[in-house]
Amino acid sequence: MQRKIIPDIVTGQTINSAKVDTTVMDAAKKMASANIAAITVEDDDGKLIGIITERDITQRVVAKGLNAETTSVLDVMTKNPDTLSPNDSAGDALELMQSRNYRHLPVTEDGKCVAMVSVRDLYKAAKEQLEENIRETEAFVFGDRYGA
Repeated sequence: MQRKIIPDIVTGQTINSAKVDTTVMDAAKKMASANIAAITVEDDDGKLIGIITERDITQRVVAKGLNAETTSVLDVMTKNPDTLSPNDSAGDALELMQSRNYRHLPVTEDGKCVAMVSVRDLYKAAKEQLEENIRETEAFVFGDRYGA
């Protein structure tokens, strides 16, 4: 069975986002408060225009000596990020994330972010699928499920 991003991998998330004029410091505080590693950046209509991650903050702000209190997320975010659809498969999402070295991808519908999937979410789903396959194989081999 192909597991879909929504509802099989992520459900009921609160999307944390920032506007283009949000400072990197405020974005970092928002991430720390919510214990997350990435937030989306939206325009005034709520459409996804970027993503900013802990890695962006480390490499594009801290390592370059920029002032996080005056630098806006617009200056350091990843613009027009790759996204997933709620109907995309977990396998396709994991392949994309591995090939492009992403840890987080926004899930969008009609240009608006409806969820954020992490590589950790996808690894967890893959592990659960493997465990289910093992249980089914054991049931077949040992006859638990097939009346042998």
